[in-house]
Amino acid sequence: MTHWHLAQINIGRLAAPAEDPIVAGFFAALDRINALAEASPGFVWRLQGEGNNATDLQPTPDPRLIVNMSVWADAEALFDFVYRSAHTPVMAQRRAWFDRFDGAYQALWWIEAGSLPTVEDGLARLWRLDRFGPCPQAFTFKARFPAPDRAGPPYDMLPDPWCVGRV
Repeated sequence: MTHWHLAQINIGRLAAPAEDPIVAGFFAALDRINALAEASPGFVWRLQGEGNNATDLQPTPDPRLIVNMSVWADAEALFDFVYRSAHTPVMAQRRAWFDRFDGAYQALWWIEAGSLPTVEDGLARLWRLDRFGPCPQAFTFKARFPAPDRAGPPYDMLPDPWCVGRV
């Protein structure tokens, strides 16, 4: 039996260049939030560049587009970190630091335990979710699909509306 982990990617376009005071609050909180993630139950891995975070990686031609990726033991562990920890009030400020995004900016998918996703794979999952909607290969907390070794329909984990971009 294969054991599965949950991979996630989220992207955002900074409201200003990284050195601008407009986004200083985001960068000031980043190390604390990354440390919180690493100490959270179910945390497995997070994408990092030279500066202990992924903000120095440039996976697209847009220098203000930043990427975050991580792997978690299961969807509940990631959900608890995102919506039930000190991460939540920082995330609530995202509109002050990031431009509104028209397409999918977060995708979740299952990976075999012991493997790690690539940025290219994450961007492809966002594309798939944006073009075709939630499916077993790219989904959201609002339509979370079970791990491949489990049967069942998508499940709504009921994230707060202000967190999923509907408000």
